[in-house]
Amino acid sequence: MLDRIVQGEVPRKHHLAFRDAEGRLLHEEAYTRAGFDGPYALLYHRNRPHAVHAAQARNGFPLPQPAPARALLKRHYRTQDLAARGGPPVDARRPLLFNADVVVGLVTPTSEDPVYFANGDGDDLYFVAEGGGLLRSPMGDLRFGQHDYVYVPRGLLHRIVPDAGPQRWLSLEFPGGMHLPAQWRNETGQLRMDAPYSHRDFRRVELKGPVDEGLRELVVKRAGAFHGFRYDASPLDVVGWDGALYPFAFPILNFQPRAGLVHLPPTWHGTFAARGALVCSFVPRVTDFHPEAVPCPYPHASVDVDEILFYVRGEFTSRRGVGPGSISHHPAGTMHGPHPGAYEASIGTRSTNELAVMLDCYLPLQPTAIALGIEDPGYQESFVG
Repeated sequence: MLDRIVQGEVPRKHHLAFRDAEGRLLHEEAYTRAGFDGPYALLYHRNRPHAVHAAQARNGFPLPQPAPARALLKRHYRTQDLAARGGPPVDARRPLLFNADVVVGLVTPTSEDPVYFANGDGDDLYFVAEGGGLLRSPMGDLRFGQHDYVYVPRGLLHRIVPDAGPQRWLSLEFPGGMHLPAQWRNETGQLRMDAPYSHRDFRRVELKGPVDEGLRELVVKRAGAFHGFRYDASPLDVVGWDGALYPFAFPILNFQPRAGLVHLPPTWHGTFAARGALVCSFVPRVTDFHPEAVPCPYPHASVDVDEILFYVRGEFTSRRGVGPGSISHHPAGTMHGPHPGAYEASIGTRSTNELAVMLDCYLPLQPTAIALGIEDPGYQESFVG
């Protein structure tokens, strides 16, 4: 959650009777986290937001199923070789790796959502490797483009309208919720002046007033299943809202990287945190400035976390054979580091131009059959010679 904002018309005090210009009583929706103890927003609807009919769920994406157990090896999955599934975003997501805290997938839509969708199982974070579009919800519209992170909080009714052209998005579903790392906030919740981003770097949803798109169907994902509902009127009937729980976009290039005398650990690149997981952003930056520094990441033993890296663009100096769309997976229990020659060749370099998203998580990640279909079988041995 970022900060409290106000959009449209709201009453002078919460939970008071609030009427429109014609004198009709508006309905206040309390959209809350952690019961009533966490971040929340209050939305003011023309119609009763909870009045829906049961209906058939005609949309939904594949759910993660584990592939058979395999040996403990370094892995490389080439999502660039995965053919686009197509269809609307609500159908176009495919799971690749997962545990109880995160589901990592790829979304390759070719059309707009024909229904509204609400993920009751977790927060969704997308990274737009290619494409862009519009996320529409009762809270308003959120434009997003290439290299944006897009955050959709759990349970928010929305649909996505992709722009024309190819679309490839990394998807991260967090059942335990997602937030900004605590170390970047001061005691009042404001982002610290030494944080790697500021409140100005985020793009917030913008309310456009009540909208009727002619759509009445809603699909809710809950407990690993998809459930259908139908409205009698448009659910995009909000005249105003305020609060700290809403969707936002964050351009990865707004992340302010750190440089040190010697190599800094990945936690300095922490961008979003979740239960059992940390999302890091690697953007072009100057490298370490000690005259004898080794800028390339040092070999390290992953004794506590699984680490995946989603490569976006640039020269990935510590790895061979990877390119835009590659996902490397280095599981806990294995030593990993740069490919042969990369450690030595990095000495004396002054900058990097790579762009990548990293995820560290404490629980082991399991691959799906989809991931196995795009695996590079030679990756483990590529570290030997």
